[in-house]
Amino acid sequence: MEAAAKAAPEAGLKEKISKALSLRAFGTAMMLPLSMILVQVFTMVTVLICKLALNASMHPFVFLVYRNLIAAAAIAPLALIFEREMWKKISLVIWGWISINAALGIVLAMGLYYHGLRATSAAYSVNFLNLIPIITFIIAIMLRAEKLVLTRWPGKMKLLGTLMCVCGAMVVSLFKGRRLHLWATRLLRSHSAATRSPADLHHGMVTGTLFLCGSCLSYALWFIVQARLAKVFPSKYLVTTLTCLLGSLQSFVVGISLGHSRAEWKLKWDLQLLTIVYSGVFNTGVTYVLVSWVISRRGPIYPSMFSPLLLIITTVMDSLLLGTSIYVGSVLGTMLIIVGLYAFLWGKGKELQLTCVAGAAVAPEQKQDGSEEEAREQGGDGMA
Repeated sequence: MEAAAKAAPEAGLKEKISKALSLRAFGTAMMLPLSMILVQVFTMVTVLICKLALNASMHPFVFLVYRNLIAAAAIAPLALIFEREMWKKISLVIWGWISINAALGIVLAMGLYYHGLRATSAAYSVNFLNLIPIITFIIAIMLRAEKLVLTRWPGKMKLLGTLMCVCGAMVVSLFKGRRLHLWATRLLRSHSAATRSPADLHHGMVTGTLFLCGSCLSYALWFIVQARLAKVFPSKYLVTTLTCLLGSLQSFVVGISLGHSRAEWKLKWDLQLLTIVYSGVFNTGVTYVLVSWVISRRGPIYPSMFSPLLLIITTVMDSLLLGTSIYVGSVLGTMLIIVGLYAFLWGKGKELQLTCVAGAAVAPEQKQDGSEEEAREQGGDGMA
């Protein structure tokens, strides 16, 4: 009887613990997709208010200087808390890699993107953001940092997804078709296409497309440099803080060389200040923390699965708020990009799974041989 009386509280305690763990697992499972949806909303709002601010004569490099200063201030406390000891390991070589990282990721990638955004529209420019993994994949193959095995289904799906994304981008850029009259008016006023002639609009679209293509190429090179930097200096928060600071300094130099007047650098209580603060805090600081947390739980492919959501939301809100026209060609091209991106990510995810299984099977034998470095080289790639 005494044993049964003692066993009853223990069983109740185990049941409570199992319920608490199941509730915690359920909460985590719900927070993962909600976090990624929130990241896409942050990015969508940033693109839209940036478009409004750029139309209101805000200069891209002035915006980049202040945005990255605020982003560095948002990430710096995390670097001081979690990576304080990493300061001692910074050398001139590391500073060189961080400088290249800032030049590619901020000055070129972001600078060209915002110039393209100013010349085109928010919905049009977001299409090119979804092409960044594809361009990175192509460059990685050219540099032999990525392998394409066409004898397996993952490799075939990656190739098919790449071709579909490229075709979708060409359709969006070159084909319009019928105009879709979804709603009668726009909700926000913007100094955009209303005051420009058709010749100016065509010239702006061509110039903006070239800027956006250059931004995609810069982002792809930036990811490759990021992979190298992560090997020579494995730090997340400190590297991000220093990259933002150096990127702000480099953007300031470029802005001065472009002849920006002193008045253009003065901040006022207007849309420009709102855009700078919002993008620096939410689109860089909060987004970075959420994406890092999700990657630690679900891996590097998971955040990319939500990128098409940004494309759909931005297209709808850009048309509803700013009055940007939606054509049949843009819808068809967008669908091709979304399907191609998912096909590519599926193939990439399967390859990573196969690599992990193969690495787990080979690891015991390699430990016996004392060749752990070779195991690291054979285990997957850092381009995900």
